[in-house]
Amino acid sequence: MTNKPEQKPARKPRGKTVNCGEGGPVVVEDHTLPEKVAQTPVEQKSPAQWAYERLILYIKNFEEQLDNEHEIAMGFVGGDAGVLRIEGIGFFDPDVLTFYGSDGEGSKTQLIQHVSQLSVMLRALPKQADHVEPNRIGFRLAAQLEED
Repeated sequence: MTNKPEQKPARKPRGKTVNCGEGGPVVVEDHTLPEKVAQTPVEQKSPAQWAYERLILYIKNFEEQLDNEHEIAMGFVGGDAGVLRIEGIGFFDPDVLTFYGSDGEGSKTQLIQHVSQLSVMLRALPKQADHVEPNRIGFRLAAQLEED
């Protein structure tokens, strides 16, 4: 007879939000995880992958609440570097996230951040004047989560 260590059931991620007013914002924590994201137990994900997946869900949710005159950008918390119009997000296991985009003047910008330092502020900026439609990345990023 072989003694196998008892396996613990996979831990399901938890989230909670308290709204302090009527008609508060629609928040990510109130949604169920996409099936593909929920398939892999949290314990089997690197900190970078898990942060990447959740950030995509936050971006998608934030964009769903914007009007057609605004698009998403990321503010750099704790510095004076300004904002980054998000064009892409990546992760490098086990612990690095990367944000790609452009700054307020249109210069190519990339932020590389360790997950232990992660502090992101999502902002609504007026859409770029030369675009008819605002750039929406959340839906494309979330679709990629389902494909990976």
